[in-house]
Amino acid sequence: MLTIALSKGKLIESALDLFRRAGYTIAGLSAESRRLIFISPENDMTFLIVRPSDVPTYVEYGGADAGIVGKDVLMEQESDVYEPLDLGFGACRIAVAALQGEGAGARLSSKVRIATKYPRISERYFNARGVPVEIIKLYGSIELAPVVGLADRIVDLVETGSTLKAHDLVEVEVIAKSTARFIVNRASLRLKQEPLMTLIRRLRAVVPSQQPPAGSSRPMAQRTHKKKMARS
Repeated sequence: MLTIALSKGKLIESALDLFRRAGYTIAGLSAESRRLIFISPENDMTFLIVRPSDVPTYVEYGGADAGIVGKDVLMEQESDVYEPLDLGFGACRIAVAALQGEGAGARLSSKVRIATKYPRISERYFNARGVPVEIIKLYGSIELAPVVGLADRIVDLVETGSTLKAHDLVEVEVIAKSTARFIVNRASLRLKQEPLMTLIRRLRAVVPSQQPPAGSSRPMAQRTHKKKMARS
């Protein structure tokens, strides 16, 4: 039996729809369900419903064989998992934002305060540009930080930009784009190769962007590595 970790929140409805389109009937499991574990004997699968930030941990350490999570979470955590599929849904961007009137080049000559729930991504990004930063880790209401003077910039996930506009903020830089990814535990891909590869093939078949051009070949899986980043 395969154990699949799914993200609570925005991604779960699209993830369940993906499984249904791939031919997996999951009766009784929905985005509104309060159950954290759901056994689907007809598919020989168990689904775990967990926080998005916990999906890579469950997969990396073997609590789940595979999972669906946003690329932003993978970039922040640098988890040691395989990443064979970009599922295409949940599209958004990791962006730097500032108050209206403070352009991209403003107030970057000295140390900049960055409020974010993505400290690793933020530090890597600004360090690569030679900009000294002080990272302030927040878990929510990131948009308030520049408004009350807590930070000069924020780094946050942006979908439509409406929340930024509501707080008089504008995007000044885009760090990366993010979509939902299907990830797999390294040991599981060896020990449960047949059912996992069957699942990957069936999911890939219903994700148009994952279908390779005629005559081309695709590597079995892309690996996401943990990296030790130099801190300055």
